[in-house]
Amino acid sequence: MHKLLPAGVAFALAAPFGTLADTPSEIKALRQEIEAIRADYEARLQALEQRLEIGWLPVLLQQSGNAKVQPGQPGNFAAADFVRKLEVPSLLDRSQGDVHAAGNPHIQTDPRNIAQVAAALGGRLQQVDLAHASQYAQRQADFAQRWQQAIVRWTAQAAALKGAPVVSQHKAFAYLYDWLGMREVAVLEPKPGVEPTASHLQEVLSALKGTPVRMVLYAAYQDPRPSEWLSKNAGIPAVKLPFTVGGTEGAKDLFGLFDDTLARLLGAGAKQ
Repeated sequence: MHKLLPAGVAFALAAPFGTLADTPSEIKALRQEIEAIRADYEARLQALEQRLEIGWLPVLLQQSGNAKVQPGQPGNFAAADFVRKLEVPSLLDRSQGDVHAAGNPHIQTDPRNIAQVAAALGGRLQQVDLAHASQYAQRQADFAQRWQQAIVRWTAQAAALKGAPVVSQHKAFAYLYDWLGMREVAVLEPKPGVEPTASHLQEVLSALKGTPVRMVLYAAYQDPRPSEWLSKNAGIPAVKLPFTVGGTEGAKDLFGLFDDTLARLLGAGAKQ
């Protein structure tokens, strides 16, 4: 999670799926991160996905002893604060599953969100590291140009997906659907974060009868069996999406993340 930037500036990255460390290797890594944030040099902290870090990040910050990365300080950067939130609940009720108070946290599935976060992050880095502000500005401008060109290309490639009815294993792709105009007609999980039972999968299958569905989607980190079951019984492709950088072999960086996502979606759609 820790990466050196120009002239010894440190940048601490909060992983989206972070949890409290519970194995020896995880505990060692957590201690190393605390020491890194505690260090003399300036630390930058970025939380990629809203509220997913709540179980471990406050502890990390408290034990770091570094005032520069505490909430409200310039060195604390929450990416989700800079994008429009989807699926913000009107009522918080834990009986409804893993409901996120601030809205759906999976903002990284829409490249337009990446552009907004990158612009905000570039500005923040210029603010906290004035000595290298011009370098950050130059790199941000270069990225923004290449990223916008890629968005135009991806959007054109994905035109055939507009209006496509799909099933999601988990509500992980709200921002992807919003960008591409796809329609989520069912979710395999009975409640967010609750694994579907055999009886619930049967209910979903019955509800889909007479409803055209293009494919069922699941993230690379998920158990594929629920999606594979629906695929077999409904006769639709089950599509694994990388969900984040490193999720699949083709998603080696941000550009590869969306190249591979669209290739998988379009490849499944072509089979219909």
